Amino acid sequence: MTPEVSSAMSALQEAALAAAQAADIAPGLLQLIKIRASQINGCSLSLDRHTQDARAMGEGEERIRELRAWRNSKLFTSGERAALSLTEAITLVFAGQVPNEVYAEAARQFEETQLAALIWAATVINAHNRIAITTRLEGSGAPPDATAESRSVWWTSARVPGQDLPA
Repeated sequence: MTPEVSSAMSALQEAALAAAQAADIAPGLLQLIKIRASQINGCSLSLDRHTQDARAMGEGEERIRELRAWRNSKLFTSGERAALSLTEAITLVFAGQVPNEVYAEAARQFEETQLAALIWAATVINAHNRIAITTRLEGSGAPPDATAESRSVWWTSARVPGQDLPA
């Protein structure tokens, strides 16, 4: 399909991960961001993958279960809440921009490089969710009548060694 664009997307994903690591963003928080955006977008492929990754990193079942209702849960720190709120606002940006108070709270909780890394992490997972669903990647949550031909064209050209599924 478009191997150059797919390769660029993979490079963006790697750059976003490197920025998060350099900014000292906890890998578990990145997984929570990816899970929450995937829940909102309805991308079951990414949801499954990042839930498994979170478990492998030691994330507890109760926190994973309560992630959909994080605002009503006492299991998340103020920093995690700010990151999840920002992720939701980015994911739902079509509904009216990222509210000033959401951005301000995230800026209070995180240093500038950390905030930038969180924004990139949320942006990249949203892009991957949208590509997976739009191209009918199997397991993504795309309509069940999607053609097998369209399911894997984009991802086949975007594979990163050692990575089986889109971020």
